[in-house]
Amino acid sequence: MLRVLFIDFNAYFASVEQQLDASLRGEPVVVAPVMAESSCCIAASYEARGYGIRTGTRISEARRLCPKLIVREARPELYVQMHHRAVAVVDSLVPVLRVMSIDEMACELTGSWRAPERAQWLAQQIKQRLHDELGACLKVSIGIAPNILLAKQASNMHKPDGLTVITREELPQRLFGLVLRDIHGIGKRLERRLQACGIHTVEQLCAAPRDLLRTAWGGIEGSAMYDKLRGEWHLAPEVEARSISHSHVLPPAMRHPEAARAVLHRLLQKAAMRLRRQGFYAQALQVWVQGHLGMALPEATTAMRDLHFQETQDTAMLLRLLDLAWGNGLAAVAVPQQVGVLLHELVPHQQHTPDLFEDPGELPGLTPRARDDLLRAVDALNQRFGRNAVYFATSHEAIEHAPMRIAFSRIPDLDSEA
Repeated sequence: MLRVLFIDFNAYFASVEQQLDASLRGEPVVVAPVMAESSCCIAASYEARGYGIRTGTRISEARRLCPKLIVREARPELYVQMHHRAVAVVDSLVPVLRVMSIDEMACELTGSWRAPERAQWLAQQIKQRLHDELGACLKVSIGIAPNILLAKQASNMHKPDGLTVITREELPQRLFGLVLRDIHGIGKRLERRLQACGIHTVEQLCAAPRDLLRTAWGGIEGSAMYDKLRGEWHLAPEVEARSISHSHVLPPAMRHPEAARAVLHRLLQKAAMRLRRQGFYAQALQVWVQGHLGMALPEATTAMRDLHFQETQDTAMLLRLLDLAWGNGLAAVAVPQQVGVLLHELVPHQQHTPDLFEDPGELPGLTPRARDDLLRAVDALNQRFGRNAVYFATSHEAIEHAPMRIAFSRIPDLDSEA
């Protein structure tokens, strides 16, 4: 029985750029997080892929492979806006069961739509509606199958602009042309564990007993994979946020300690706003700086500090902790190239226990309730009047240098992350 229609937007970021700029259509285009030769492609148009350029290819290498390559700096806000438009279009035709990433979504087939002919007709209608409402450059590959895993595998079988159906009757033979790493969720480390269990091919994976897969996966995920490969319905519960992070590749002009510190302040302010918006308190902060120690020591190095504290969502308190970390070795990275912050050990607001002896930090004279109200007011002003309407002055130097970045597995919030 067919239950899932999976939609994968092909070369999404590059396709959005081609849709918005007609001069890019038919040209080899890549999208980079920052305009630096040391940066990597986060998307490549199919014209660029014809030259061997892929996601992850360094920009300097991509230019060598294709001298006429066009490089565009990422515009995440536009990609998120287009994503929301796409979800709305699809949801008007078939219920969106789960948004998987910025360029993927799984839809639920019900009733008569589970018949192969009806499901394929629906897929064609989705393609046409997306073409009409988003533009001709936004092509999708659609997979239809009994569960999300198999529908995703089907969507990968014919790109771009493909439509593939995998029925339960075709299993497992329909998967035998794949290699282990083609199966969603199997990376390099898990592949090694499977090989250690005597599983080297997808055919062997499909024939393996449930207990062996539990051993390879190290738990119930292996048992779930056993069922999914056989076309059984499986919908994993959505995982509650365990951390909130932001990172940024510094452009060449910002690769010095003072700018890196300012960017970290900017990133942490964004993370704290997300923390409040999602209703969490943090108990730990990790800060890291990647780069090298100077011309005499050009080898790459990463300095990292992890701090633990009473649960908080107070931006001023978190910035003070960041400065403690900065003074404890992070500033030693003389030529920083990438920086990041991670708020973790999160506590939902329902479980928050106020600290009666809380340090007022940078906002003395205010009660904890008054500080919370002040920070919520700052958040509201930024949401109403646009990013950077109100911010802590320590991030001023970096205010235009830590824009929204796309995390492929999470859709950025335009209100809190712009």
